[in-house]
Amino acid sequence: MPLATVFVVVGLLIGMAWFFQRSLIYFPDRSQPRPAAELLPGAQDVTVTTSDGLELGAWYVPAADGCRATVLVAPGNGGNRAYRAGLGRAISELGFGLLLFDYRGYAANPGYPSEDGLARDVRAAREFLTGAAGVPAGSLVYFGESIGAAVVTELATEHPPAAMLLRSPFTSLADVGRAAYGVPVGSMLRDHYPVRENVMLRADIPTAVVYGSADTIVPAQQSRDVAQAARDAGNYVIEVEVAAANHNDAALSLGPELVGALVDVAGRGGATG
Repeated sequence: MPLATVFVVVGLLIGMAWFFQRSLIYFPDRSQPRPAAELLPGAQDVTVTTSDGLELGAWYVPAADGCRATVLVAPGNGGNRAYRAGLGRAISELGFGLLLFDYRGYAANPGYPSEDGLARDVRAAREFLTGAAGVPAGSLVYFGESIGAAVVTELATEHPPAAMLLRSPFTSLADVGRAAYGVPVGSMLRDHYPVRENVMLRADIPTAVVYGSADTIVPAQQSRDVAQAARDAGNYVIEVEVAAANHNDAALSLGPELVGALVDVAGRGGATG
């Protein structure tokens, strides 16, 4: 094969990897979820508006009387909020308030997901809670699920919550890509999500890290490394390893260890049920 042809082929492969990589990172279900009240008792269908003008669908459950905690849930990279109705019920049954939103490009939302876009989306969700919903900033608990853990740790660098729970966090997108494919991919990535770096920027957020020992998507050691980075920064850390749980197992997604860790870390941050 002539050398010029080789360069063309390599260039095309690199270009395809650059432009199509997000289809290997984000897996949205673009269907419209059923009304909130049908899946999550006490929930309201609400809309949050991003800084770039996108309107995103969400479910909101006000906190029970006497409760001083509202949980902002940043979901993982698959499905939509209907997939997390069980998690929403588990949280609201504690008396906690709850906002469960979908990123751009998920459910029936406009736009396409990206690191910058998800950062705008979670800020819009927080602004809804502290604005229209009237929730005090000191009552917010961030809950990040997998890639959502990256989203809330970045948000926390600018707007720290009372407490934070990270479920199956990775150290960075490059690290989880290397673990999955066995080759360094950092230089090729358009989105980076430096979770370990983000948690080291704050020393005042009680943090729970919950992960499965048998996770085949985010290696358990990466979640342990995130917990250690939070400790090294001076944060109070609750670390919970769910034995034999894989990334999407119910025991890890809404099991008693997860719910218990949420209660414990919220209480540590003074946002109680």
